[in-house]
Parts: sequence; C-alpha cells; structure tokens
Amino acid sequence: MSLRVVSVVLVEPVAVFEFSVAVEVFGITRPEDGIPDLDFRVCALDPSRPLQAKSLAPFAIQASHGLDGVAGSDLVIVAATPIRSDDDYPGEVLDALRSAHAAGATILSLCSGSFVLGAAGLLDGRRCTTHWMYVDAMRRRFPEVEVDGDVLFVDDGDIVTSAGTAAGIDAALHLVRRELGSEIAVRIARRMVVPPQRDGGQAQFVPTPLPECRADSLADLLTWLVDHLAEEHTAASLARRAMMSERTFARRFAAETGTTPHKWLTQQRVLQARRLLEETDLGIEQVADTVGFNSAVVLRDHFRRQVGVAPVDYRRRFAVRSA
Repeated sequence: MSLRVVSVVLVEPVAVFEFSVAVEVFGITRPEDGIPDLDFRVCALDPSRPLQAKSLAPFAIQASHGLDGVAGSDLVIVAATPIRSDDDYPGEVLDALRSAHAAGATILSLCSGSFVLGAAGLLDGRRCTTHWMYVDAMRRRFPEVEVDGDVLFVDDGDIVTSAGTAAGIDAALHLVRRELGSEIAVRIARRMVVPPQRDGGQAQFVPTPLPECRADSLADLLTWLVDHLAEEHTAASLARRAMMSERTFARRFAAETGTTPHKWLTQQRVLQARRLLEETDLGIEQVADTVGFNSAVVLRDHFRRQVGVAPVDYRRRFAVRSA
C-alpha cells in the first residue's frame, strides 16, 4: 500500500497511551528528520462532542473528523478502549471499519482494539494477538480466530494487531518500516528514544520486574549499540559500559527489552542488513561486515531465520530502485 492518509478511530473511553502512540508515530510533523508528512485524521462517531479519556483525572479528547474521515485512508488505526459486548460497540464504527477494509485499507489495532475488529468480523479465520490479560477472553469470544498470546504483534498483511500498551509502538514502527522503509522507522524511533525494532515474535510477558529507577534506563546504551553494530560486543563489555555488574546488567537488559543482549544484537544486525540491502549496492560480504556478522555465511543463517528468505532474494524484492 501507499501510506499517505492515516486515520485513528476512537471509541470512548479512550485509552490515552495507545492513542498517543498513534499520534507520536504517524501524526507529528518532523521535516528536520526528512520524514514525510501524512494526512492524519482523528475520527469519532460524533466529532462535535469531546470524548471521555480513560483516566483518573478527567479530561477529554476532541476528534478532528467524523467517521466519514475514515474513507480514503491507507491505514486505519483502532485505538484501545475497554472491552464490552459486541453489540455495545457503535454499529457505525464497525461499518466504517468494514468499509475501509473492503476498500483496501490496512487496519491496525492497538491492545484491546482487537476486540473491536473481532466485533466487526474482520478477524474471522485470521491470526491475531491482544494484551496477554485478554487472550483467554478473546479466544472465548471469537473461537474462529487464531489468537496468539505469546507475541508483541501479528502482521497478517492487511490487518496488524498489537499486544498491550508498549507493544503498540513496536507494531506501529513495524508498519512504518514495512511501508516507508527502515531509515524512516529508525529516525522516528530515535526521536521517541526507543529501540528501532523489537521482534514481533518476542514474548509479551517478561517475568523480571522493571527497574525502579528509570534514570538507569538503558536507552542511551541501546542507541549507542545501534550506531556501533560492526564492533564486537559481549555481555561483559556491555555491562562495563553500562557501569553495572554482569548479573545486574543481564537482569536490567531483560526487563527493558524482553530478551538477551545477544538476541537483541542479532535482531538489530539483521534489521540494519535489511536496510543496507534495500538502499545500497553493497555486496553480501560487505553487508555482513558492516552490521557485525563475521561472514556472509553467518549473515545468511540469521537472515533466513528472522526474515524467512535469503539476503539476495530479499534485495531482489525490496531494493529501492533509482528513478
């Protein structure tokens, strides 16, 4: 699909974080970063009436468009809202989603927004995910849907569903990367101070508790690593750079990324290899050296495991051609 028009559909009470993910990724002008502006529309059943937010402190969100604004969208985002029975979702909202999908739009649900898609019948016979707390409820409600509760997001082509809360960032950046390319996704991620990509197949639930002191976040280290993938890194060397013991570093890294340093580095190296294959004419051996794999053989092995095709086949399909 081309990605020019993005609409986010709100059903009250609106889950503020998930709505803000849509705005942050798709609805902010960033010309200084070379990121193209999108026609971003906030749509609701009645745009003249402020929408109640899901929050202890009462405040409202004003939509810019009615549901007619969904028409013509390339991407329609369904923000999270408390789960209710299928009949309690506004019928007009469900009709708008069905019409947009039939017209060729890609649909992205964030967290419990997957239940809205289910109520619209858009998930029948498909694979999807939702917040891990709601997986059993979704399986009971929609037995004809294959619900995967162990992943951050599911890309099923024209329908993408994310797990809970922060997984919406991963799904949104994945769509940016899929439609606008790796470089744009990396630029947006850096502005948001988040890793450029977490693997969609990564487990939702991380049993290690998040660190109490957020000033000790590893965001700076992760950003540095993305810029130094060609170098050799070990858990010990990274722990030293983070000024932590190896045990503390391993625990903190798992808490903040949901995986190990080795797996995270491998994911990022493959991601960077994808960008180089798309945007440069470097040979496979050069790509391997640039991203930190010690040979083309190692690159091919990891690339096939994560992407499903060989690097040369990926380049043939996705390389950016000069006009």
